[in-house]
Amino acid sequence: MDSINLPSILTPDFGLFFWMFVAFLVVFLLLAKFGFPVITHMVEERKNYIDESLRKAHEAQERLANIEKEGESILQEAREKQAQILKEAAETRDAIVEKAQEKAKSEGARLLDDARNAIEQEKKAAIADIRAQVATLSVEIAEKVLKQNLKDDQSQMDLIDRMLDDISSTH
Repeated sequence: MDSINLPSILTPDFGLFFWMFVAFLVVFLLLAKFGFPVITHMVEERKNYIDESLRKAHEAQERLANIEKEGESILQEAREKQAQILKEAAETRDAIVEKAQEKAKSEGARLLDDARNAIEQEKKAAIADIRAQVATLSVEIAEKVLKQNLKDDQSQMDLIDRMLDDISSTH
């Protein structure tokens, strides 16, 4: 197999292999001394940054959950206040309606009493007027009857005698 001529890079001799190993050790030691700590430090910083970001995200999520709970409680409180305000408004409305009904009833009763009083006054006035008319008519009728019955002096004297007899018999 030695007869095949391969390039020297594929079949290095011992000297080339030695210097490649030395160069590798130098590079490795330089990397171990200066590169790896920087790389591990950067990886550690990145890990800490990610951990911190996760912690902050978790805190933000907790705050968001708390805010949602507070929002729900505020919303529930607002609903309760709205229900209370509506209840108070309904009570106020009912009180106003009841008061208006009572006032209307009392006003209606007062108007009815006033109307009854007015009717009673009108009735009394009408009765008094009718009595006056009846009295006037009675006097006029009596006058006409007496005029016919007392046409002469003799009938007048008989009437006077009868009246005197009635008066004396009652006393």
